[in-house]
Amino acid sequence: MAVIKYGDITVAVDADGYLLNMDDWNEKVAEALAVREGVGKLTRERMDVIAFLRDYYVKYNYFPILNAVCLKVHQPNECVREQFIHPLKAWKIAGLPKPPDVVLSYLNYGQVPT
Repeated sequence: MAVIKYGDITVAVDADGYLLNMDDWNEKVAEALAVREGVGKLTRERMDVIAFLRDYYVKYNYFPILNAVCLKVHQPNECVREQFIHPLKAWKIAGLPKPPDVVLSYLNYGQVPT
């Protein structure tokens, strides 16, 4: 188990950098995770994406369609990639658990394994 220390915050993450306990998340933790992921400052636009991801996960227990994220937060179609470079960075910063392998494969390679 790895830990991230940021100011007075210490949180546990797995080997891939996903928060181990979703309930440990708050905006300061998001800042720490953003620094670790090399994303930089969490602007209002980035926080809107993160909030949507968290809400969607709580409701559906799954990774959303990326264009739907951008539509719902009133940002351009490629907002997740533009704001975070890779959708998994946004997911990690949102403090959500590691997505299933099928989602990881699709996000990383554009296809589902056969």
